[in-house]
Amino acid sequence: MSLLDKVQTPSDLRKLKVDELPELCAEIRREIVDTVSKTGGHLASSLGAVELAVALHYVYDTPKDKLVWDTGHQAYAHKLLTGRREQFPTLRQKGGLSGYPTPEESAYDCYPVGHAGTSVSVALGLAAARDARGEDYQVVAVIGDGAMTSGLALEALNNNAARGRFTVVLNDNAMSISPTKGAIAKHFARLVSNVHYRQFKRNCKNILSSIPVVGVHLTNFSMRLLGAFKLLFIVDNIFEKMGFHYIGPVDGNDVKELVRILKARSTEQVMPVVLHCRTKKGKGYAPAEKNPERYHGVGKFDPATGELKKAEKKYPTYTEAVSKTVLDLAEKDGRVVVVSAAMCGGTGMTNFANHFPNRFFDVGIAEQHAVTFAGGLASSGLRPIVGIYSTFMQRAYDEIAHDVCLPNANVILALDRAGLVGSDGKTHHGAFDLSYLRHLPNLKIFSPRDEEAVRSVFEYALRNEGPVAVRYPRRTIPYDLPRENYPAFAGDVTKWQTLKEGTVCAIIATGHMVFHALRASEILKEKYGKDVRVIDACAIKPLDVETLSALKDVPVVTMEDNALLGGLCETVAFHLKKPLLSFGIPDDFISHGTLDELYSELGWQPEQVADKIAEALSL
Repeated sequence: MSLLDKVQTPSDLRKLKVDELPELCAEIRREIVDTVSKTGGHLASSLGAVELAVALHYVYDTPKDKLVWDTGHQAYAHKLLTGRREQFPTLRQKGGLSGYPTPEESAYDCYPVGHAGTSVSVALGLAAARDARGEDYQVVAVIGDGAMTSGLALEALNNNAARGRFTVVLNDNAMSISPTKGAIAKHFARLVSNVHYRQFKRNCKNILSSIPVVGVHLTNFSMRLLGAFKLLFIVDNIFEKMGFHYIGPVDGNDVKELVRILKARSTEQVMPVVLHCRTKKGKGYAPAEKNPERYHGVGKFDPATGELKKAEKKYPTYTEAVSKTVLDLAEKDGRVVVVSAAMCGGTGMTNFANHFPNRFFDVGIAEQHAVTFAGGLASSGLRPIVGIYSTFMQRAYDEIAHDVCLPNANVILALDRAGLVGSDGKTHHGAFDLSYLRHLPNLKIFSPRDEEAVRSVFEYALRNEGPVAVRYPRRTIPYDLPRENYPAFAGDVTKWQTLKEGTVCAIIATGHMVFHALRASEILKEKYGKDVRVIDACAIKPLDVETLSALKDVPVVTMEDNALLGGLCETVAFHLKKPLLSFGIPDDFISHGTLDELYSELGWQPEQVADKIAEALSL
């Protein structure tokens, strides 16, 4: 029986000897690699944090003691240790385990997470509530170095409302998804690279280990003395200045050392602690160690070689279409610059960064700053394109309103991953951008259906005076039908295009949902003998009032991959002053699954749309 077979819960883990923990970590890594190779998922970050998960559950009395993971994409070992090993093969599959911690799954997940930078705030709240209620438990936040660039994390550290048993574990692997940028990352690097302190620490340990019998009091005194001497070498430690006792840097992949340090701190902690752990992203799996960015969020792969299993792709993704368009426009227009919030690769801006390094700005996981920074760039005559996932742009709502729309700044918001994103689930679906952007003055909003429309919209955005948002999904452009069946996108992009004529009803669709509408119209013709008008609403704002007004006496159907509340549906219904048949995201958080599974669940498949329209119109 393997060690992992003996561990159903952390209480089982605590029965193991400390010397057995390295082998347990190796078994957990093999399990993660084997599972993720079949399901896809966040591989490199979880491999790097195995020892952290084991040591924390070994030392702390979870779930009584609260363990808060930041973002959660490093928490696969945590899931395996907390009663979910049997379900682990269902990771990120519909009806299976989420890729992120969620209390719906386990009492060991004390808070739902998915966006970076939340852990310290949540943990502070838990610790403050514990003290206010006179309860007795420990609180630990595990945050990555990339997430530490988040304004929310810095606000929480600055607040530091909890005193005593509150620990922040900094998982420092010098990366978020891409290598971590900025002053915070440089500060961590200085802490890690202080060779004089590291040599002094090694010498002290060597001296202590040479003494035959070292009592616990002498050991504790020695460690406190070592901490005092640390200030002689590291005088600008940001954590110390914020009221934390700083420990580190330590080897975050040495599980026995972690257990020793955590045990010492948990028994006599009198002030908040930051434990700075250096870990290796992708640890224990050679392909992920060699290319941690590629294996951060990975699809299915061959575990023996690391070779990714790529599905056949005939057409480009929307992200690729945007990437090519932005690069082409930048070649012609020197005003074009790109701002990224630690998502250069995910938003397709790597080629731009390589071609124009002086016109590319990665601000770290700081979406609020990214947007206001872009406003400053625009005020000086540049044309910034801010590439951020739709779900993460939610964090910059006030900056969009106050620092971009209010001054009518020439900023282009490129909202990648708009709509449903599949296996990342509730925290990552771009379900709300139309709803939180549509009511902002001065802002124009577009949802292009294909790469031709993408190019037309971005060209328009560069000509336009004022802010523009362009939303597009995480998927290939769905050319299911012969391309000649789709009229070319030309002319004024603020005017809606009628792609197919019909009198029974009009389907107004936006973005890639246009293709679902076209296919549904074909099914209605084949199955019911009825011709349906299909309209591409590429411009969500401004509305094409002229086209809309011509539909006052026609039954209208809307199709969008946004929340129905506040989306295209409400806009059209408000203008026409009549009820509509609408396909969109209901007033709920949608779980994870493949796009096909989620579309079927929501009734978005063309066959479902056609049958629903036929039922509503009694065809």
